[in-house]
Parts: sequence; structure tokens; C-alpha cells
Amino acid sequence: MMKKILHLTFDMRIGGTEQVIKNLIEGADANKFEHSIFCIESPVGPFGKMLMDKGIHIHSEARQQGFDFQLVKSIRKYISHNKIDILHCHQYTPWVYGTMAAMFTKTKIIFTEHGRFYPDSSTWKRKLVNPILNFFTGSVVAISEATKQALVDYENIPKRSIGVIYNGIAELKVDNDKVKQLKFSLNLDEKKIILGTIARFDPIKNHKMMLRAFANICIEHTNAVLVIVGDGDERTNLENLVEELKIKDKVIFTGYNPNPQHYLAMMDIYLLSSFSEGTSMTLLEAMSLGKPCIVTDAGGNAEIIKHKENGLVTGNDNLEQFTNCCNLLIADHVKQKLYGEEGRKIFERNFSLNNMRNRYRVLYEAK
Repeated sequence: MMKKILHLTFDMRIGGTEQVIKNLIEGADANKFEHSIFCIESPVGPFGKMLMDKGIHIHSEARQQGFDFQLVKSIRKYISHNKIDILHCHQYTPWVYGTMAAMFTKTKIIFTEHGRFYPDSSTWKRKLVNPILNFFTGSVVAISEATKQALVDYENIPKRSIGVIYNGIAELKVDNDKVKQLKFSLNLDEKKIILGTIARFDPIKNHKMMLRAFANICIEHTNAVLVIVGDGDERTNLENLVEELKIKDKVIFTGYNPNPQHYLAMMDIYLLSSFSEGTSMTLLEAMSLGKPCIVTDAGGNAEIIKHKENGLVTGNDNLEQFTNCCNLLIADHVKQKLYGEEGRKIFERNFSLNNMRNRYRVLYEAK
């Protein structure tokens, strides 16, 4: 029997949550599941347009300020009219609206928490309401053990109610000739040690700490280069900081790139300096390519990167530790290779796309 699944989310812009939804839909068995998406904000976004081009129905409404009771009615109407079997709510706010809309209907509810924001917090109202929402929810899923613990600590959701399904991605495919051409175009010869990151320019990604660490690294390693792929509201501030630190000739801002795998492939060491993370997709991509990684101990980072096994983990926003770890790994080519190889094995074991899809498929089939 065909099951109809509705994904309730903020929008379908390019991001980790949206990538998970896209991957679940694109890998679904069309004979068993019919997927659609309801966005509570607009515009829909690039991932949404890609899925619409493939025939996936996406409905969007612009959520009003304050609590939008009309939105609850709209979701309930959609569920009823389309005979939705499973409402898969992604992130906290869609869960609140979705659960209220699906209460006392035959629709089963799944809630996936995709990550927490730093510094984490909650309110007494949420702690009072969340156990009620949880009562009407069939399954609560966190994308890391750290995220699961945050739901227990901050949202008053019982630990026994929460399962963990790590995000999974497809192994990246790269063209080595294109990587060589890209390095040539950026004037990066074999003597350069290339550090890099891929992330939107948002304060939560803490690029400023990374840049300050890199300025320190350049004192010891004059051949180091930092490649930053991405864009966002912080770009001007970051460019100004690069000028202030006098490292403009060693930092490359590539801008946003929808397919940055060739930039990632040319990096010797991948960096992630975030204040907060769930399961970073680009971190998984780096592991799939066998890249050694240096990350902050934020969210699920330390579950993905095992310290001194497939990379190095530093304290959150700890400039000195981040600098020291970079200097150590740059100088040790043997460990770079070992960490990269181990990261590849961990990726294949725990973070493959098929692994994530199969875990959610089992969850859907059980409802």
C-alpha cells in the first residue's frame, strides 16, 4: 500500500536540513512512498525548484509574525485533503505547527531535530508544551547524540523517546583534471599547503576565529593558503578582517558555488570552526574524499571527527587550540594521510546516504 509522506519545513533553500529532505525524496521507492513538501516560509528556494522540476509537489505559505493560527488550519486542511499518512516535521517550529495541525487525525507524526543553536536555550513555556507535543508524536529523531542530549536538557523531551539517525550523503565524485585546472587558475602550486572550509558566511560559523588562527599559522608556515567557499551577510566583515590581519594575499574567497567538490578535493586539510553544528554535510563530504579535518567541539562535530583518529577536535571558540592543531597537522604529513584514510572508513561505515535512507525507510514503514 502506497504511503503518503508530507515533509513540513521552513523552506527548501540550500542547507543541511533541506539536503536531507531532498536526499530522502530522491532515494525513495516510488512504489511505496509518495512524498510532498509543505514550506511554512517563502520563497521555496533552489532545492525546492529542483524537486519541483522532478514532479514533486511543494506547497508554501508565508508564516505571519507571532503564532500563526491560520497556518495550523492550512496544514490541517492539506493533510486532510491529500490524505497524508505521515507528517515528517523538520526542526522545532515546524514540529509545533505540524503536531497541532495533525492532532486527533490518523496522520502519524515524525519530528527530526537537525541541530541546535549556540548558545542553547529554551523557555518554561516550551518545557511545559513539549511533553504534550511529544505525546502526539510517533517518533522523535535527533541527528547526533549531542542533539539528542540537547532535546533532553533544554526541551524536556524524555531520552527514551528520542532515536538518533545520522545524516548521510552520497560519496563525492571528482574529476582530477578539473582539480588540477582549478589549482592552476588560483595559482596554487605543489609547494602550497591548502587549508579550506565550505560554509555560509554567518556568525554561527565563526569564520573570524578561523581567520585569526590562520594569521597565526602563517607565521610558522609561510606556504599556507586558506580557501573559503561560500557567501553571506558576513562577507564584508570577513574581508575587512583579512585586510586588518594583513593576510589578503593568502586568503581566497571563492564566493558561493553550488557544486564545490573540486574546491574540496584540492584542500589538504578541511577546517570547521562553528559555534554550533548538527551534522555538517560538508564535513561528511570532506571525509568521503579522505580529507583530514580540524573542527571545534560543537554539536555533533566530535561524534564525526574522533580526536587523533580521523582528525583533531579543539575547544569551541578556542583560538590557541585551533591554531596549535593546525600547526601540528600541517607539519605532520604522515598523520594527514592516516587521519584521511580513517575518516574515509568512518564515513563508509556510519554516514553513507544509503544508511540514512534505510533508517528512515524503516521508520516510515513502521508507521
